[in-house]
Amino acid sequence: MLARTDLRGATPTLAELRRALPRGGTDVNAVLDTVAPVVHEIAERGVDAALEFGARFDGVRPTSVRVPAAVIADALARLDPTVADALRESITRARKVHADQRRETSRTQVVDGGVVSEKWIPVRRVGLYVPGGNAVYPSSVIMNVVPAQEAGVGSLVIASPPQKDFGGWPHPTILAACALLDVEEVWAVGGAQGVALLTYGGTDTDAADDPGAVLDPVDLITGPGNIYVTAAKRLCRGVVGIDSEAGPTEIAILADDSADAGILASDLISQAEHDVLAASVLVTDSADLADAVDTALDAQVATTKHRERVTTALSGKQSGIVLVDDLEAGLAVVDAYAAEHLEIQTRDAAAVADRVHNAGAIFVGPYAPVSLGDYCAGSNHVLPTSGSARFASGLSVQTFLKGVHVIDYDEAALRDVADQVVTLADAEDLPGHGDAVKQRFAGGGR
Repeated sequence: MLARTDLRGATPTLAELRRALPRGGTDVNAVLDTVAPVVHEIAERGVDAALEFGARFDGVRPTSVRVPAAVIADALARLDPTVADALRESITRARKVHADQRRETSRTQVVDGGVVSEKWIPVRRVGLYVPGGNAVYPSSVIMNVVPAQEAGVGSLVIASPPQKDFGGWPHPTILAACALLDVEEVWAVGGAQGVALLTYGGTDTDAADDPGAVLDPVDLITGPGNIYVTAAKRLCRGVVGIDSEAGPTEIAILADDSADAGILASDLISQAEHDVLAASVLVTDSADLADAVDTALDAQVATTKHRERVTTALSGKQSGIVLVDDLEAGLAVVDAYAAEHLEIQTRDAAAVADRVHNAGAIFVGPYAPVSLGDYCAGSNHVLPTSGSARFASGLSVQTFLKGVHVIDYDEAALRDVADQVVTLADAEDLPGHGDAVKQRFAGGGR
């Protein structure tokens, strides 16, 4: 089921490694021409256009964009208590982790009378996208909302696709998660039209709670979605900030012969069930382990619920087994791959994990599966994909903060460095910069 890439006996360069490794992804450029008219129409006509596109693409038109408060409250009241308790535990653990990410103002005394501080200001208003599609993702509500709240964001809105089976509102489990997090503003709009409406806003003339309610645009949009959502984020970037252009989910596992083949197979399947484009990659120096994983996959895939989806993902060009000579070569491979989720299932797994440079999140040992991180580890599961973990981070409190330098110099401190400022301004042929300093001392000279 899993194709093999045999790198044993070779010492590939980084460029050769990147070309050789399994990689799928999506071509966002291919759908830009489809998505651009959607974004343009919503920029021009707002809510009416968003509802029209929603009816076309989702097959349902909600009675208003904003979900009534009573609908959100009712979703929580009807939620299975065991699911509610699990969500509460996930929220509690996520808050513990994200609260420790808060940043304090720094103050640097550069010279006497000259101070530069950096303070962290929350983004004013954010739009948090929660996808529908193959699964229901209340966990994504938590992963978006908790860091935004811990950052001190004052205004946030969840956007999620309307569902035919639930009266044109987002899935009730999504709404229940919003209620548990005290999120009062939820929009029943998804896809590219959801991203565009978050960007440009509009007037919800049919809102049950407040007819004619203004839907304010946001300053930042976060959260994963399909290729159309990603294309819309690309088109709207600059008007708003975005967290990333998320691609299909991926897992890489670095394992040696001490790993359990059955556990490895189950973890590869756990990501493959997300999407037919999901990537599952095993990197190992043990051919015997690779064979055992293949055998375990045959048995486990046959009984898994989403067998067809999983089989397609595992058989795709984005998935496979990479054979290497030793652990050193394996580390080079996983760093070149830069997985969204990286599991380390080797001897001395914690020490090996400390040597990894590129990964969205690292899961250490056999008792830290990716699914733990998806729900209840306390970490965030909105992570960089498609190799972008080489330069990008997962969603965190920092995503929702702006670092702002505050420069406070008195007269003596400026006078002390004035000649250097003028010299540098002249060197760059920007004499007006120097004049702005000279003007301050024109009366008394320097």
